[in-house]
Amino acid sequence: MNGALLGAIAGLAALDAFNPATIVAVALILLAAPNRSGLTALVTILGAATTVFTAGAALFLGASAAAGAVGGIVLALRYVAFGAAGVAVVIAGVRRFRTRPRKPIELPAWFTPWTAFPFGALLTAADLPNAFPYFIAIERLLDAQARTGEALLVLVGYTVIYCIPCLLLLVIGLLSRQPTRTLLARITNRLGTGAVPASLLWAFTLMMLGLVIGTLPLWAFN
Repeated sequence: MNGALLGAIAGLAALDAFNPATIVAVALILLAAPNRSGLTALVTILGAATTVFTAGAALFLGASAAAGAVGGIVLALRYVAFGAAGVAVVIAGVRRFRTRPRKPIELPAWFTPWTAFPFGALLTAADLPNAFPYFIAIERLLDAQARTGEALLVLVGYTVIYCIPCLLLLVIGLLSRQPTRTLLARITNRLGTGAVPASLLWAFTLMMLGLVIGTLPLWAFN
């Protein structure tokens, strides 16, 4: 373990921290949670942090089996993630062939501080296949033959950095509750009301972009 390795892993964690799924979830909780929105958002972040640390620790501790496979896992996930992203963009393009109403953005009735922890954990787990920096960081730890204690401490640091944007959003939301709610309400109202108009230009553009994204690993990473 050296400063260069730790700096590289910290950079990967900072890149991974700007995860739209978790950040959007925290923003929605601050806006739409019926009560104790701050506690609910914090518990959601704790659930996400638990997944990040435990999944990384499990993979590292299974290094005897995974040491030769992590590179392959990164490559396989790269193909899966880019393929899934390409399909999603193509579908978005197909949907632009006709006008459709936007669905309101809201929390389900069952969402409380009691369900926030498993929600945060499962949300982050579902997004892990897209977390290239996460798997690269674990690969670096394995390549460096880090001791177990050191690696777990590094994963704790990675988890903390990963959660910083969500924690900052939570603090800002609690300190300036009304301005934050007003800003978030404008965003959700814009995204959750009205209709998405049909557009042949956007439809074909998105479909072509999806094909490029889906095939990117075939010609850009080989």
